[in-house]
Amino acid sequence: MSDKLKDIINKQGEQQNPDLIDLDNVVQLVGFIIGDEEYAIPILAIQEIIKPFSWTRVPQVPSYVKGVFNMRGSVIPLIDLRLKFGLPEQKHNDETRFIVMKVGDEVAGFVIDRLTMALRIKKENIGPAPDTINSDDSLIDGVGKEEDRIITILKADKLLKRDF
Repeated sequence: MSDKLKDIINKQGEQQNPDLIDLDNVVQLVGFIIGDEEYAIPILAIQEIIKPFSWTRVPQVPSYVKGVFNMRGSVIPLIDLRLKFGLPEQKHNDETRFIVMKVGDEVAGFVIDRLTMALRIKKENIGPAPDTINSDDSLIDGVGKEEDRIITILKADKLLKRDF
């Protein structure tokens, strides 16, 4: 886990409500922005969060697959979540990050617009995915409610599923 991620978790933990300490009733997530929406993924699926660096394009893959990059000797696919979610491509800026996720043997990097914070949401504040998109192939695991925000919680294993 990167130092930046540890700092976010520690700072967020200091600000959390004390009744969220019971981790059996809390889901720990990392939040990020794509376009105008806030998303989150389970913290345990994150291997690393890094600043963007160069990658190699790969022919004959979907447009949202930017290519591959080398991370400590491993070749990892890079997927732009803006493009995967049907949004227009955006030039990387100072807030752009790559989130490297790992579930089982599957590893991939995902381009996000901006990292927000580590989140601890009570399970009772997480609702199911909307009925209109509730299917086994859906990327959405649920919808978290925190204060005045709605956070779409994504399934890391579905994001990592190769469809190319």
